[in-house]
Amino acid sequence: MIIFNRTASIVPGKVAGALAFARMSRVTGLAVALVTLPLLSFSAAAQLAVSANDNKVINVNGVIQIVQNPPADTVTIVDLGVSPPKVVGEVKAPSSVVGPPQNVAVAPDESFALVAAPVKIDPADPKKTVPDNKLTVIDLKASPPAVIATLEAGMGASGVSINRAGTLALVANRAEGTVSIFTISGKTLTAAGKIQLGDAKSGPSHAAFSPDGKMALVTRDGDHRISVLSVDGSKVEDTKHYMVGGIRPYAIDISSKGDVAVFVNQGGNQGDIDVINVIDLKMNPPRIVDTISVGQYPEGVAISPDGSHAAVTIPNGSSRPKSHQAFNDFGLVKVFRINGTKLTFVTEAKLGHWQQGVVWSRDGKTLLVQSMLEKELEVLSFDGEALKKTGAIKVNGGPAGIRTAQK
Repeated sequence: MIIFNRTASIVPGKVAGALAFARMSRVTGLAVALVTLPLLSFSAAAQLAVSANDNKVINVNGVIQIVQNPPADTVTIVDLGVSPPKVVGEVKAPSSVVGPPQNVAVAPDESFALVAAPVKIDPADPKKTVPDNKLTVIDLKASPPAVIATLEAGMGASGVSINRAGTLALVANRAEGTVSIFTISGKTLTAAGKIQLGDAKSGPSHAAFSPDGKMALVTRDGDHRISVLSVDGSKVEDTKHYMVGGIRPYAIDISSKGDVAVFVNQGGNQGDIDVINVIDLKMNPPRIVDTISVGQYPEGVAISPDGSHAAVTIPNGSSRPKSHQAFNDFGLVKVFRINGTKLTFVTEAKLGHWQQGVVWSRDGKTLLVQSMLEKELEVLSFDGEALKKTGAIKVNGGPAGIRTAQK
């Protein structure tokens, strides 16, 4: 995603630029409404991936531009349990490429999804953006899927997660230094307070639950920390323990085994090589125990369902101006094998431009990677040793955040 200016406008000079990509055709209707598509019945083997797509901005040779009178943002629902993966629904709901590509969460039973909206176009000045606080609830069991509620989190609502019991959600609010807490009953969310983490510039980016639901880690890209939260039912507290995680800790994922977490550093966005990090969750309190260089400003990270591998998306300078010394005409996804607290590079694949999030199929054999400029989800197969691109799914907007259910 892109750097979030604390005054809430998108600042082109702070963003790695891009190849121009065409504006999508105008979509009329309400800001949050259903897009009519032929819907397919979900089979017992279905696995849903939910992609949030931003239509508010475009990249024109290194300059982020606000689209005037843009079409609504969209959310694409993909069945990842079939080969090839296929789109099974789409709704309109606010999203943004600002912040880590984890502003989506899917309930463990895949009954609903949450999509956070970090920014919106400034009503007073359509050439700027301001922080938003919207959290959209989408019923995935409805036929077709439908928006059933729009809630308020905190300003700059970004990374969102649901615990594996399906009873609690956390939203990291980058523009106010807080984490919002929501209790869950069925498909109904109820606000249950906020936790203050540092000042408004601390930049809470994403909150990730441990598999047992008793702990959460929150990356803070404003003051370079990872906070450790304790969770007891609906009671969530800051333990005051934290790690110092390099420059701008951003996207984070926790293994289903509960033994390690992996997070990315976005660094200074100057074309330097940046890193990913391993947290040993068996230590009390958790500590960072390994760091690996991966490339320019890694964006997303996802650990495979069995905890054996981690995938990392790396724009690799592909969204910079062609004249920039750090420009490359392709992005990357890299896969690492997880052995205890050590990561070992396995393979990589060249992709399109300006990569965002990544998700795994349940069997660990398929990945979906978001390519913002191409407005598509790139489909790759993984056999444990090599990645191979097998196709692409076009989406209605720039794909900016994607998740599957954590079970």
